[in-house]
Amino acid sequence: MAFKVYTKTGDKGQTSLIGGTRLPKQHIRIEAYGTVDELNSWIGLLRDQTIDGRSLKILLEVQDRLFTIGSLLAADPDKNKMKLPEIKEEDIVLLEKEIDVMEETLPEMKSFVLPGGHTTVSYCHLARCVCRRAERAVLRVAENEKVDELVYKYLNRLSDYLFVLSRKLAHDLNAPETPWVARV
Repeated sequence: MAFKVYTKTGDKGQTSLIGGTRLPKQHIRIEAYGTVDELNSWIGLLRDQTIDGRSLKILLEVQDRLFTIGSLLAADPDKNKMKLPEIKEEDIVLLEKEIDVMEETLPEMKSFVLPGGHTTVSYCHLARCVCRRAERAVLRVAENEKVDELVYKYLNRLSDYLFVLSRKLAHDLNAPETPWVARV
């Protein structure tokens, strides 16, 4: 028998975590992994653009880590008995190394830049913003429940990576980078 997508168990506004705990769908834990899922979709859209092979490879790896984070957030830390993948310090180091490599070729930033200039760059900025929202949601979960600090550390570094990637993509695409000039 084929796996069915619908189970009808959430029809009354509740869902199950890995481990069996039922929570309302508006619970912050559900919001957190839902936002990570949304981020993963934005990264997928970014991967669908014409960008360099190295960035595509890193983004694919990022998507894998986002599935890992989603599974960790979808598990009840007290009742889960399943072996789940983990976020590791080396995942964060990879993002830091990629940031450093990209920054070697970019002009020095002298001000904030306005998102935009090219559709691909804008997709990257949207992913960055959703990443920040996911980080905030995970931190709200961590206020009351156990969350591995590497999860929110990874999301923090990923938003940095996405910002620098947006600048790199603008550079690669010869898109204008518009500095923000405060009106004071």
